[in-house]
Amino acid sequence: MTSKEQTIRVGVIGCGHWGPNHVRNFSMLAGSVVVACADPDAERLRVMKRLFPALAATGDYRQLLADPRIDAVVVATPTATHHAIASEALRRGKHVLVEKPLALTVAHGRDLRRLARARQRVLMVGHTFLFNTGVRKLKDCIASGEIGKVYYLRSTRTNLGPIRRDAGVVWDLASHDVAIFNYLLDAGPVEVSARAERFFRKGIEDVAFISLSYPRRVIANIHVSWLDPKKVRQIVISGSKKMLSWDDLAATGPVMIYDKGVFADDHGRFREPYYVSYGDFQLLPREGDVILPHLKLQEPLQVEARHFLDCIRGSAKAISGPDAGLAVVRALVAIQKSIAGNGRPIKVRHA
Repeated sequence: MTSKEQTIRVGVIGCGHWGPNHVRNFSMLAGSVVVACADPDAERLRVMKRLFPALAATGDYRQLLADPRIDAVVVATPTATHHAIASEALRRGKHVLVEKPLALTVAHGRDLRRLARARQRVLMVGHTFLFNTGVRKLKDCIASGEIGKVYYLRSTRTNLGPIRRDAGVVWDLASHDVAIFNYLLDAGPVEVSARAERFFRKGIEDVAFISLSYPRRVIANIHVSWLDPKKVRQIVISGSKKMLSWDDLAATGPVMIYDKGVFADDHGRFREPYYVSYGDFQLLPREGDVILPHLKLQEPLQVEARHFLDCIRGSAKAISGPDAGLAVVRALVAIQKSIAGNGRPIKVRHA
């Protein structure tokens, strides 16, 4: 492991959409420096050199991995390349932050986990929303028991594009929500079913509706789409005591806590309150205040980068480590099987 006093030297592989953001964040953080980047696109490398003149740039990521100065690498390449590049980086003794998802198959995810353990290196998956202040507030509300028993969760993640070529909407967008739900519930789904359609590219779904069953009779629903007129990033959580909503694009604040529920006894069973008229009967749901908690907003990608550095130094354990990343891959693979089976329920095994 790198000592606390040593500056961690980082290399970034992939300079497309996310790569430059990783370079910026690791360059800004104390205790780390980005020394090199790699991308096969010469134009992207010219852009990176213009933005970061001190950065070494190469068209071959293997040259970056061979650099003995580099302690850790970020893999921000197309999904299909994650396993090959991350496994080679781990074999070279580098700590690895790989963009989501960890891999495209469970076998490849297991292989990366095995390599990280064998080489005693940090392997972390870039499930960025786990470092979102609002999502972490949802976690606090659930973990503290403030909202009681969780009944169900639903998420909506839609926009008009961008329609990707390397992955469908399930792997691109639903991977975020599966990771968030797993994080909030401290468990992976035990069964999934899903329907999807492909309107523009053969083999790449543009819209999907996904149902998930979690332990303790918790159910969840995910709607993801590249074909909606409005960009939406929302989650709603229903509990026995209170309810939560998260809107990543809300101007007033991302999290709202609703002091609402249904009358129940001490064992969580429905209890019909005393009423004397039909009008009273209509008030069966319990209404209360709506609270907008004050949150200190931070860039999630920077929080993620800092957490990665802390994990390398040994002062933290990866929130989105290989076990968490593999659990998401298992769910996504099961979702794809269900889509292929026209919505047939698929059991998810987390062995």
